Amino acid sequence: MAVVLSARGRTASHSRMFKLDPQDIEVVRSVQRRKTVSGALKHGKLRVLVPAHLSKAEEAYFVAKVRRRVELQETKARLNHGDPLRKRADELNRRYFGGKLAYASVTYVTNQNSVFGSCSVRRGTIRLSHHLAGMPEWVRDYVLMHELAHLVEPGHNRRFWEIVNRYPRTREARRYLRAYAKGEPVS
Repeated sequence: MAVVLSARGRTASHSRMFKLDPQDIEVVRSVQRRKTVSGALKHGKLRVLVPAHLSKAEEAYFVAKVRRRVELQETKARLNHGDPLRKRADELNRRYFGGKLAYASVTYVTNQNSVFGSCSVRRGTIRLSHHLAGMPEWVRDYVLMHELAHLVEPGHNRRFWEIVNRYPRTREARRYLRAYAKGEPVS
């Protein structure tokens, strides 16, 4: 179940994103490579293997593509290290649901750019966009509360909103997310 408001128009908080410095990227041209491009991060350096016949423009395109993929993978790994969202969800579960909810995983993902969070009730998985990592904790807590509420009530009906509104900063968090989604200043 996709949730909350659109995050279109904004990029993720750069303070929480893993970014490679261009000087940490090595491009290796290979005459044996015909079609494939690959890249691997080792010791903080990205090594990109490309076919020797590529033009400089094609090389730049593929290097940027591999760089972006690796940066997102590393961002996701770092954000989820130590299972911080699971720990926070457990706390919210105890506080607002009496510890009765069961879920399989609660993680940041880097492929949600049009919603801030989603919940698969059947699988018991909750995913939050990496865009939330740079936002205030009370905003993330609201999105977590929203997703946890879906485990009780899958739809956005009156009962669902009664559950979500147990969280005291719901209104404030929704205003924050609306402003963020519109590209307006947030505080």
